[in-house]
Amino acid sequence: MAESDWDTVTVLRKKGPTAAQAKSKQAITSAQRRGEDIETTKKWSAGQNKQHLVTKNTAKLDRETEELHHDRVPLEVGKVIQQGRQEKGLTQKDLATKINEKPQVIADYECGKAIPNNQVLGKIERVIGTKLRGKDIGQPLEAKPKKK
Repeated sequence: MAESDWDTVTVLRKKGPTAAQAKSKQAITSAQRRGEDIETTKKWSAGQNKQHLVTKNTAKLDRETEELHHDRVPLEVGKVIQQGRQEKGLTQKDLATKINEKPQVIADYECGKAIPNNQVLGKIERVIGTKLRGKDIGQPLEAKPKKK
């Protein structure tokens, strides 16, 4: 006990200001008074919910629905898929399982809502045995001779 000196204080660790304290108006003004360098950056639309801005281009896209839209599967193709599926005795779910797609994909193709994907159309063609692309839609798919 004789060794301890009551006049000296040992600080083991002094914490710096937290991020919130460093950004406060008081911390900034005190740093300015001390002559320290202060870096300020403006975040774009910070603190605002501006994820979906309506710009001129967005409004123009809304007005021009006929020119700027994705092509959909024609209803003719949807009816051919439906007929071919029913001839094979398959449900939409069965057909979807055979081509490794979700049943909603088949439903979208049959009602003409889907955006055409050649890979999906090719798989459906092979399962139902009917052409879905090109000029002769609805014709039986010719089996190509296998290469040896």
